[in-house]
Amino acid sequence: QVQLVESGGGLVQPGGSLRLSCAASGFTLDYYAIGWFRRAPGKEREGVSCISSSDGSTYYTDSVKGRFTISRDNAKNTVYLQMNSLKPEDTAVYYCAASWWCNPTIDEYDYWGQGTQVTVSS
Repeated sequence: QVQLVESGGGLVQPGGSLRLSCAASGFTLDYYAIGWFRRAPGKEREGVSCISSSDGSTYYTDSVKGRFTISRDNAKNTVYLQMNSLKPEDTAVYYCAASWWCNPTIDEYDYWGQGTQVTVSS
């Protein structure tokens, strides 16, 4: 059974850090680009970051550049999103998804996790 499972979310104060994990089962992440997305209350789902399968190229939306870092550990079949200097506006449910490439079209990602809640609040 193909599955992506996110973990690592929680409540953190502004300026704090969290590391999200996206673990795959039923398939090998090596061949997939993995994207992180988020949906904040009352807002559309947006792309946050992506890491390619071919050369490990990484992409970030402007609002998280310099604060978030995406990485992958193919041996563990896991992708991570290190989030530093968190802001209240980062509060959202975060999802990971797999595609053949870092597709800018969200709906074309093949596999999705169930999401993990990140809340940034004092």
